[in-house]
Amino acid sequence: MKYLLSDLAVLWRMRALLRVLTRRDLSARFAGSAGGVLWAWVQPALTIASYFVVFDLIFAMRLGESAPAERVGTFLVVGMLAWMAFAEMTQRAMHSLVEAGGLLQKNPLPPALFPTRSVLSSALVFAPLFVVLALAYWPQYGSQGRGAAALLALPLLMGLQVLLAWLLGYVLAVLVAALRDVAQVVGFVFSVGVFAAPILFPLAMFPERWRWLLWLNPITPLALGYQGILLQGQWPAWPVWLGLGAHLALAAAALSVVLARSRDQLVDWL
Repeated sequence: MKYLLSDLAVLWRMRALLRVLTRRDLSARFAGSAGGVLWAWVQPALTIASYFVVFDLIFAMRLGESAPAERVGTFLVVGMLAWMAFAEMTQRAMHSLVEAGGLLQKNPLPPALFPTRSVLSSALVFAPLFVVLALAYWPQYGSQGRGAAALLALPLLMGLQVLLAWLLGYVLAVLVAALRDVAQVVGFVFSVGVFAAPILFPLAMFPERWRWLLWLNPITPLALGYQGILLQGQWPAWPVWLGLGAHLALAAAALSVVLARSRDQLVDWL
């Protein structure tokens, strides 16, 4: 755990440099385009809009009474936005060390800067989308529960999602540096992971005796938390926080082990 704490201390000391790197990463992603950073919001916004139009307006599909929302599109949008944000942050962090390999070999910079930069730049893209979704959903869906108290859980849940994506992304970044095949395996896992979480279907529709399998997916507590806040106006239930805490603890432990075993060879792998 000391290596993880050491990296966190380094990130705090070099927070000014981290801000510069994050800003440059956002600029570099859309350099040369007339729309600039606006393109970062276009794809997820259009994806979300397509779910709403297809499932709610065209097919007018409905869920059962046990679902957090009656309309299918309305339900899908919440979980899919959480999934897209988590996948974007984690996968960009996963490739960050390999992409910065030349720079790290020439300059004695802390490797932790680069996964952190990737996660923060992606978080800055998706955070406004969560705010817009909350503003759109809350008057009709969220306010029917406990009111503003539940809405206070939204920034907390978003912060924990960023932290979890950073921990997992950093672990994967080191593993990809050691073995490039890891990126291919993880890409496949992410492509099917959306089907193993209550994103495309309500948790109540999944067989009860097998629901524990869904909790192995780190996006499950996040999706349930967002659905509870935005669709029901409820503070996330204790299983959400417990599941999220378990995934954070496991990811932190895995990162500590990976950092301890790769500290001396990491730059050489790049």
